[in-house]
Amino acid sequence: MNSNAKWVDSAADEIVRSWRQSPDVILSVVGPTASGKTDLAIAIATRIFGEIISADSVQVYREFERGTGKPSAEERARVPHHMIDICDPHDAIDAAKFVTLADRTIEDVRSRGRVPIVCGGTFLWTRALLLGLAPIPAGDKVVRDELRAIADSQGVESLHQMLHSVDPASARRLHVNDLVRVSRALEVFRMTGKPLSSWHDEHAFRETRHPHRLIGIDQPRETLDVRVRARAKAWIEEGWVDDVRLLIRRSYLSSRAMGSVGFAEIAEAIAEEAQTGVPINTATLVDQIVRKTRVFVRRQRTWLRDKTMTWVSPN
Repeated sequence: MNSNAKWVDSAADEIVRSWRQSPDVILSVVGPTASGKTDLAIAIATRIFGEIISADSVQVYREFERGTGKPSAEERARVPHHMIDICDPHDAIDAAKFVTLADRTIEDVRSRGRVPIVCGGTFLWTRALLLGLAPIPAGDKVVRDELRAIADSQGVESLHQMLHSVDPASARRLHVNDLVRVSRALEVFRMTGKPLSSWHDEHAFRETRHPHRLIGIDQPRETLDVRVRARAKAWIEEGWVDDVRLLIRRSYLSSRAMGSVGFAEIAEAIAEEAQTGVPINTATLVDQIVRKTRVFVRRQRTWLRDKTMTWVSPN
């Protein structure tokens, strides 16, 4: 048994022993990207007849495969997974819609005598499902159409610059080409006069929608860095760049998923290659993806500062 399997099995055994004292509690496995969430969730699920509900804002999209961390076919055969490949890449899904769909899935899983386990790196979605959302106002089509017209005439970058001036926290979080989310953040500000990041801060979780236990994976930073680089390098070697070329040919360049870490950097490299004629340097591309992933991990760690978290460490 390798060291990874040892810590996963040890952690799963301890978590399950504790859970059996309160079996109505939903276990939720969270942690930074590449920390080992899927391995731990599967290990738990195999011990308690569990089924996994993914809380990942990229894995919900069909056709985006390599680079998303979706569980493999073998992993899905071992344990049923839900909320993966449920949306067309051009569909918009936010935390509220995720909660509605996940609630139905939880009910279905329990109706079959199985145990729902939430697992994913989009902690906003996890907290929205388990604890509730602040009442962010619904969209306004007039404002949305106005912002779309600005993007069409002046470029998506102009919207990102507008967002940076009114909501720098959201601007730092969102990729410049993520038209849907950038537009939504501006829409919320125009409608309420309050930045979307402030609304997120007010997801104050004054109630508990589902009794739960948060399980956080505390990978050492150095170990996580190695895992992030190894995964990015492997995906590139397996054909991630060609995957993104195909997605662009299918008109998914402006989709929400294309703005996620890795996909955005590859899309930019492809555009630069087309403009300059210089082939993509994959080693440089891996470095760029790793740097952006580190920034993403820092944001995830901020979200994971929850006093109720039960931490497990691979060491």
